[in-house]
Amino acid sequence: MEKEGLKRSLELLESKGVAVDYIVTDRHPQIQKFLRDRNVKHFYDVWHLAKGLSKKLDKVSKEKDCDIVKRWRRGISNHVYWAATSSSTGAEKVAKWTSLINHIQNIHSHDNPAFPKCLHPVRRTRDPKKWFQPGTKALYKVEKILTSKRVLTDVEKLSSKLYLAAMPFNENAGRCQAKTNSGRLRYKLSFPKAKKGAATVKAVKTQPTYCYTLSLMHLPFEEVVPNPLPYLEESQQIPVPSSLSSQHERPPLKDAIAAHVSRFRVEEV
Repeated sequence: MEKEGLKRSLELLESKGVAVDYIVTDRHPQIQKFLRDRNVKHFYDVWHLAKGLSKKLDKVSKEKDCDIVKRWRRGISNHVYWAATSSSTGAEKVAKWTSLINHIQNIHSHDNPAFPKCLHPVRRTRDPKKWFQPGTKALYKVEKILTSKRVLTDVEKLSSKLYLAAMPFNENAGRCQAKTNSGRLRYKLSFPKAKKGAATVKAVKTQPTYCYTLSLMHLPFEEVVPNPLPYLEESQQIPVPSSLSSQHERPPLKDAIAAHVSRFRVEEV
């Protein structure tokens, strides 16, 4: 069904005179072969790869002598996104991705000329236990997962554009809580793994909508394709906002550390 939907979508685009530069999907083998046969450049969605790696790392973290994997799981997932969005070539994506094996051992210089060293400031650590140690079971397991032939091939083809991923979230972020036929607010029981069987009450939201897809289809086919010049000029004038962190006053690191230490001393008392 996915392949047939993609086939029909491409045929529709081509019938409208739209030239497809590339397509971003998950890593479905049939889709890969179909686009390869059609000579369409194919990139992979970062979220799907990050999700798959997280599942494997979660499984390893439950093994004996592998507790440290749980501490690094989120950082490894974030590194997938960073490697994809900060790179201009597939080789650079792979170089940044494989540098992670050194980084988690507190090694920040690398042999690959495409990414010879980490970009973060190198600080002297006070807790050597937070790093993976050479020759350990945990490092062996993680390195085997992150540097497998399949993963390296997929990292090279990760998409560096994540704009569309925010559109369904933005449309549905403000959904109201659903109600019963009698007008009572609806709730449900959830059993998070972290609570080990303890129930959590969650509000049931109204059904999500996907109206943004109609706008996406209408705009390119009915307006942009017939007359693209105004939209090209407008897109080039869109200001790129600064990061959220830059909008706040940055306190001196020394003062922040003093406040952090003081807070923990109060808790201990």
